[in-house]
Amino acid sequence: MNRRPGLSARLRLTLSYAGFLLLAGALLLAVVWVFVLRWIPTADARSIRRTFGGLIIIGPSRSDLLRGFAPAAATALAFLLVFGLLGGWILAGRMLAPLTRIAHAARLAANGSLSHRIRMEGRQDEFRELADVFDAMLEQLESHVAEQQRFAANASHELRTPLAISQALLDAARNDPTRDQGELIERLHTVNTRAIKLTEALLLLSRVDRRSFTREPVDLSLIAEEAAETLLPLAEKRRITLDVTGETTHTFGSAALLLRMVTNLVQNAIVHNLPVGGAVTVHTDPQHDASVLRVENTGHPLPTELVPTLTEPFQRGTERMRTGEHAGVGLGLAIVHSIVRAHDGTLDLTPRPTGGLLVTIRLPGTPQASPPSGAR
Repeated sequence: MNRRPGLSARLRLTLSYAGFLLLAGALLLAVVWVFVLRWIPTADARSIRRTFGGLIIIGPSRSDLLRGFAPAAATALAFLLVFGLLGGWILAGRMLAPLTRIAHAARLAANGSLSHRIRMEGRQDEFRELADVFDAMLEQLESHVAEQQRFAANASHELRTPLAISQALLDAARNDPTRDQGELIERLHTVNTRAIKLTEALLLLSRVDRRSFTREPVDLSLIAEEAAETLLPLAEKRRITLDVTGETTHTFGSAALLLRMVTNLVQNAIVHNLPVGGAVTVHTDPQHDASVLRVENTGHPLPTELVPTLTEPFQRGTERMRTGEHAGVGLGLAIVHSIVRAHDGTLDLTPRPTGGLLVTIRLPGTPQASPPSGAR
């Protein structure tokens, strides 16, 4: 933004200090004039003789005092002006030094250096509070940029893989015209379907991060039942028991996104389970200040160090690689985390001692409303 040149903050503070000091000196001299000089007689005589018990007192007149007082007062005011300018300039520089450091850090950040921190020492005051807030903002911004860079690199790699596979299949078919075309088409269809799923997941993540969705009252219990009904054939195919329990639980958000959130959680709970005899439980619980959704599943024990990485994009972990009909793109829990964050909620992942995972989501609650027609 183009601005007209003006006085610096330090110069303005200096002039303010000097002006205040000069005004205080002038008021002090005015007090001297009003309360001292006005009692001096105005007679033109150089000596006023009064007799007090035989003594003769001789004193100057008011004009004599004014002629001596005015130069001294002007000298004092000039000294106060110089002292105020010099002292004000030094004090203003010391007071504005923290702002200079903050401005330097801001310029570095504007040039792309997000690793610099102010770390201002000293006791707490307004400037140090501002510096601490700026440091926290830089730390979050650096973390966010690094996360976006990792995400872009991983997304590029994931998108490149199906394209490379498609190119390899087409090259093989071109070099071997006698190859079974049906098998080639089926493999290309599988690869293309995965690429489409990945692209849709990336678009959904972008939409969620922008929070470009309409909020409305939503019953999490109905969302959980709908997700369970959709994934029941998958659970039956894998011989996994799928149960939905709990009460009517209201929150405020996007029904479509919340359905995607619960569907991802239930699908992950089914796929990452025991080969036979596993169980998945979806429970909704209304609380006075939150709406709670819990998805718990059996499965193999999870390493403690693996759990924090489950919500990172494309981080499938040691026990999370899978292939087949329901092979994922590594964005399931990342999408869940983004949806929860966009709804101002919290996501907690806790490994079960006997194996499996307990996922707890807390979303802002809403006042109990009358259930819509058809709701239980």
